[in-house]
Amino acid sequence: MTSNNFTAQRVVGTTVFDSILFKDAFGTQQAREIFSDTSLVGRYIEVEVALAKAQARCGVIPAEAAIHIAATARLEDIDFERMGQETDIVGYPILPLVHQLVDLCGEAGRYVHWGATTQDIMDTATVLQVRAALNLLDEDLRALRAILAGLASKYRDTPMAGRTHLQHALPVTFGYKAAIWLAMCDRHQERLAELRKRVLVVQFAGAAGTLASLGEQGFAVQQALADELDLGVSAISWHAARDGFAEVVNLLALVSGSLGKIAYDIMLMASTEFAEVYEPFVQGRGASSTMPQKRNPISSELMLAAAKAIRQHAGLMTDAMVQDFERATGPWHAEWIAIPESFILILGALHQAKHALGGLIVDTDRMRENLGLSKGLIVAEAVMMALAPVIGRQQAHDVMYAACRVVNEQGGTLAEALAKIPVVTQHFDAPAIARMTDPINYLGLAPQMADRVVAHSAEMDKKRAV
Repeated sequence: MTSNNFTAQRVVGTTVFDSILFKDAFGTQQAREIFSDTSLVGRYIEVEVALAKAQARCGVIPAEAAIHIAATARLEDIDFERMGQETDIVGYPILPLVHQLVDLCGEAGRYVHWGATTQDIMDTATVLQVRAALNLLDEDLRALRAILAGLASKYRDTPMAGRTHLQHALPVTFGYKAAIWLAMCDRHQERLAELRKRVLVVQFAGAAGTLASLGEQGFAVQQALADELDLGVSAISWHAARDGFAEVVNLLALVSGSLGKIAYDIMLMASTEFAEVYEPFVQGRGASSTMPQKRNPISSELMLAAAKAIRQHAGLMTDAMVQDFERATGPWHAEWIAIPESFILILGALHQAKHALGGLIVDTDRMRENLGLSKGLIVAEAVMMALAPVIGRQQAHDVMYAACRVVNEQGGTLAEALAKIPVVTQHFDAPAIARMTDPINYLGLAPQMADRVVAHSAEMDKKRAV
């Protein structure tokens, strides 16, 4: 019995999306439900029923037939095993589904799928899935932005080393860094709102996209179907024009790229040598099997992995745009892989981001300590700019270059090196040199920039609420 149970469990999952071990690391239950077989077939039926209702409204099929189809075309009555077997033979799931719906609907079954083609039903069902997933994405982005706005405000004035090329550059604040993260997510929220009108449109155009089977009623049925499903209408068929879905997945790639950047920052800052931030503590999370001292940044690692995977799907979707004539021979099928996986990955990554950033542990003392590692050299530019008005810009640069070499080669601090240079002490006393070489006095407009981003983000949400 134990052996049989083990065998049954062993074959349950084959990818990270259905794996007992990894499915919640790379996705969420809500995301999986949207793109499950059950949900997908349910969407197919939803579209077929909506089509019957739309055609009845337009007088194309009898009203009684539409009523009966709506009452009897039920997901719970579908034989999934039979449908799967037929789909394997046909290559598409709609004809196998229509076979069963016709049987279920009796006399009214003759009007099921009237004037439609397989891709009409599948594309529109995918649009409905995408809409549901975009709603989750919208919610998660808003929640993440609220977390980031809180970090940007709380740590507005917390000084830390700004780094370029992994070297100390100039002082910044942690609030400034969090505000950069927030600004990226704000832009993604705007992009999400803008693409809806281009993507959330019905697909109903018939075999070659001309609505020939419905004659002059074609446009009326198309609009009625869109009304039933609360979708927009495209001016022309998009059977072989796939820019809408490609735009969606490329947006997901942009969001995941930003999450990957945030994750990368967190992972570097959480390294032993930096020790400036940590993901929230959860007993056993990030533990090593052999090194008890380890506390690995698991959420950040998962965010970064998702970003890499979604970028591949974004390329696949762009490639799939290159289609032949009025209906594609194969590129369309690539979407069946890329769209569900991309959404599951991004919603999983956002879940990890909310966890990591929502409970982020920030060591402000270590940030200040790291800021002093260069012994004042991080503000060499500040001193140069203070010297330039009195001794000239180039001379100031040369003086500072020499002073920095002294600190690097002989030790001591920048302030101590400057105190030994006559051309400096001639114009600046010890307290002035101390002020010039204190990193906290050279934050530029970093705090004000954080304020500006937080205010803009709040204004975005206020306008949406109105």
